[in-house]
Amino acid sequence: MVRVDGHAVPERLWRRTRAAQLVKVLALADGHRLLREQAMELLWPDLEPAVASANLRKALHYARQALGSPASIADHGGRMELFPAGVVVDAEEFEKTARRALAARAGYRSAAAQYPGDLLPEDRYASWAEQHRDRLRGLHLDLLRGAGLWYEVLAIDPADEQAHRSLMQQALDAGDRSAVVRQFEQLRHRLRADLGVGPDRASITLYEKALAMSPGAPPSPGEITQSLLARALVQLNSGQLEDSARTAGRARSLAIDAHLGRETGEASAILGILANMRGEWRAAFRADFEDSVQREPQVASFVFDAHICLAEFALCGPNGHEQFADLATELSSSAQQHRSIQGEAIGALLAGEISLFSGRLDEARTRLTLALQLYEDAGATSGQVLSMQRLAELAALAGERGQAGRLLHVALPIAHTAWLGPHLVVRTHALLVETSEEDAVRRVETADRELEGTRVCPPCSLGYLVAAAKAFARAGVLAQSQRRLDDAERMAGLWPGGAAHAAVWEARAVLRHAHGDLERARAFWQEAADRFAEVGRPLDRDRCRAAETT
Repeated sequence: MVRVDGHAVPERLWRRTRAAQLVKVLALADGHRLLREQAMELLWPDLEPAVASANLRKALHYARQALGSPASIADHGGRMELFPAGVVVDAEEFEKTARRALAARAGYRSAAAQYPGDLLPEDRYASWAEQHRDRLRGLHLDLLRGAGLWYEVLAIDPADEQAHRSLMQQALDAGDRSAVVRQFEQLRHRLRADLGVGPDRASITLYEKALAMSPGAPPSPGEITQSLLARALVQLNSGQLEDSARTAGRARSLAIDAHLGRETGEASAILGILANMRGEWRAAFRADFEDSVQREPQVASFVFDAHICLAEFALCGPNGHEQFADLATELSSSAQQHRSIQGEAIGALLAGEISLFSGRLDEARTRLTLALQLYEDAGATSGQVLSMQRLAELAALAGERGQAGRLLHVALPIAHTAWLGPHLVVRTHALLVETSEEDAVRRVETADRELEGTRVCPPCSLGYLVAAAKAFARAGVLAQSQRRLDDAERMAGLWPGGAAHAAVWEARAVLRHAHGDLERARAFWQEAADRFAEVGRPLDRDRCRAAETT
């Protein structure tokens, strides 16, 4: 809110968006002053200088009107200044107070109370606000940490390990073993073994001290398993791969013996990640599958889920997806022999995905529909969501975008409840953007709000980054498109090649086309088409070739 002489400026006077943004940019600038060229670069980075200059003149006129005086924004010698006689900006005042408190190492709590909230939430996608917003948010968190307000820290960042560990230490000092265990469990579930992330050594040490506290019952198999899983992840991320495999193997055996489904799945996820790093995922999955179809369904479900992300990763690899056709057949046959519904479902899902990628759409629909039915019968939510995602892609290919949207809107709340939520939610949002019949940018904005502050699988987020980059490019929001594309390019580095790289080339083409650089756009579409062809994806290839010729 803007106040002049103590009176709020009515919202109706800010109907000119660029006038409001000019005032905000000046309010955030050092000394509330900017060169005209700086303002033009911040507000209209993609426009020619003459056009940006005309826009600035209009924004300046309407901003002065809203503020009630030509003197509200001085403009001399190509430099603009907001209220030269003096202006108070709440964000600036908070920053001064925060820095004084942090320098003095005192007054953290009172300084934190002055935080005005996230800066300019209505300008979420304005690049000129991002750095300021992140800086103020970081100062707020530093104050909360300094004041020891750990629950408030976790309300902002639920995966903040320092906050979790501090609460664990407080409980340990109070002799409250159960509170330490509960806090460690929360931390471990936030960091997620299936993403290859776990607590650090200091947190594990605190947890193990709590388990050793006496008097009290000895640690349960579940508590021991959690310690082993955490240590396996530390070893994995520090490059001790053989040690990690041994520790995760012990955790898996203990979890199976104790009938702990989630922990069995987490151990299988770590072992799957290790196998993938060695180029041996297929054999590891086959062995895990054969073992799991003979176990109780609850345990089997977590094991299968542990491998789904790796399976999707493999299907997008540089050698294409058809190489897994025989594996899908073998899995289905083995599952039928052992009467494992979930085993049959994963075989049908893989077969359906292979058919979809290869352009055999009728075959894909039959197999994916069967997979969905089997997953529903088994009550396996992750598989249901994946099947609905692929069926939505089929509907979109048939021109039935309304049906695709309906499937995805059913899938999204299910994805939030699934163990594989960090993988499935972001993938569902990607498809909602891709298949949107209305404003795709608005769909991205909705997804961003939902995903903010949550941990998602990095490889699974690539599709969302590509979809968002294309949506922003087509809407003319080129700076945001470039930002998402930059993130997608970094993420694609996780793959040695394949469909992921082809998708990034396609996004590059869409952005170049939006810039009016038609020659490079055509070259990028051709590159994308060639890469899709290399991995046997004819529909994607043809889409890019069609775009290249338009």
